[in-house]
Amino acid sequence: MSFNLPDIIDGENKNSLLANCIRNNYRHIKKWAKKSLTNCFRIYDREMSKYPFAIDYYDGKICVHFFAKEDDDPSPELIQEVEEALNIVLPYQQIFWRTRKKTKETRQYEKLDQKRDFFTVLEYDVKFKVNLVDYLDTGLFLDHRETRQRVAKVASGKRLLNLFAYTCSFSVHAAMHGAAYTKSVDMSNTYTDWGRDNFELNGLSSRVNPIIRADCLKFLETEREKYDLIVIDPPTISRSKKMDQLFDIQVDYINLITRSLKLLNPNGSIFFSTNSRKFRFDESLFKASVRNISDKTLPIDFHDPKIHQCFLIQALT
Repeated sequence: MSFNLPDIIDGENKNSLLANCIRNNYRHIKKWAKKSLTNCFRIYDREMSKYPFAIDYYDGKICVHFFAKEDDDPSPELIQEVEEALNIVLPYQQIFWRTRKKTKETRQYEKLDQKRDFFTVLEYDVKFKVNLVDYLDTGLFLDHRETRQRVAKVASGKRLLNLFAYTCSFSVHAAMHGAAYTKSVDMSNTYTDWGRDNFELNGLSSRVNPIIRADCLKFLETEREKYDLIVIDPPTISRSKKMDQLFDIQVDYINLITRSLKLLNPNGSIFFSTNSRKFRFDESLFKASVRNISDKTLPIDFHDPKIHQCFLIQALT
């Protein structure tokens, strides 16, 4: 696919601090994006309290994530102001809005529409399908871009298990970097199908990259294969009808990691991440080396150091 990033409209705008902030951010990230062959990234990350949202660029389309304090939506005046600022800097781009409400942050990939408006983006020259219309989330969590790279760079010749795989972006990156085998597990038909499309987009064989539809906790009870790398990126809270009980990361991480450690080959590693700001990791519960690598997985375009927590876990020999 062709790779192109639009030029911005230069010149400070005295009437729009937001436009100036977006312009500076885009100018900074564009240089990196060109070198990295990446055309999906964040161009505004809640830098000003007056504008409580994040703005992501996806190959000519823009997604504005409004973070509601209560159960409210952005006002028409705010929408107009934001879109005017965007059009000052990046004219002729389609703009989509998402409202993130605390009452709905259970990461169930909530369906909003069924237009099937998919298109393809590049991340480190790897192709992914995204959708800015039909679901609360787009199909690619941009805050884990560097975590995916970190996994991919050690994946050559190795076997990888990807739990709570969503659309399989960790697995696809690993396979593109020479992983011998990947297995991706998620309980959603929609997202396991989406993951298969991502593998196909990159010409990767399903034979050595199977995708399993299953509850990850139940899957771990019966899985007997061994892996060199295991990725665990679960929701904070899940109330899915497909699960027997409520999933709570602060409670269930113990079982997840304990069972995953049993599936590791010697010298294997687990990459465990969570977006829960309240999460606390008790290292004493595991016979393993645990290292917090959150600061090493924060992308260049994200300004909030608490966007996620990421841990590298290795069994003690």
